[in-house]
Amino acid sequence: QVQLVESGGGLVQAGGSLRLSCAVSGRAFSNYAMGWFRQAPGKEREFVARIVWSSGYTSYADSVKGRFTISFDNAKITVYLQMNSLKPEDTAIYYCAAGYAWYADIDPQKYGAWGQGTQVTVSS
Repeated sequence: QVQLVESGGGLVQAGGSLRLSCAVSGRAFSNYAMGWFRQAPGKEREFVARIVWSSGYTSYADSVKGRFTISFDNAKITVYLQMNSLKPEDTAIYYCAAGYAWYADIDPQKYGAWGQGTQVTVSS
């Protein structure tokens, strides 16, 4: 029911910024939470940020709080992740995900739709 396409990844120096985009199509947007997750080589997929579509409520992993901001644009039906003060440890493939707002939290297993991922590489 929901299709997600990420974009905006790339190579950036430490301290720099990137903005990731997740274009959303499908049904029942108002019932969904949107999450950003990331996965580095050899590591588990980890929660980065979440936003509830209907309320705008946001939450963040401690590792990115104060540096990253999740938001959405209703007109463009797009979710964003603004990443500032990037660190080498932020290097990962970043994925956009969608799940039911009442169910999907920080656990990636609770999200039913995923994008293809976009690579973010932060050089030291």
